[in-house]
Amino acid sequence: MKVIITASEAMERGIWNDVMSLFGRVEEDDIWPNEEFILTETQAKELGLID
Repeated sequence: MKVIITASEAMERGIWNDVMSLFGRVEEDDIWPNEEFILTETQAKELGLID
């Protein structure tokens, strides 16, 4: 299973720093609020998005 989360959703859930780390992003990168990130099932579980 894959889980898609946008940058704005990750910010709302308080996991944006974790998502940035997973995808090698840094604060200086340009990121759109609706930019989508595809997580594996394991990553989504680690971030508390699914059980």
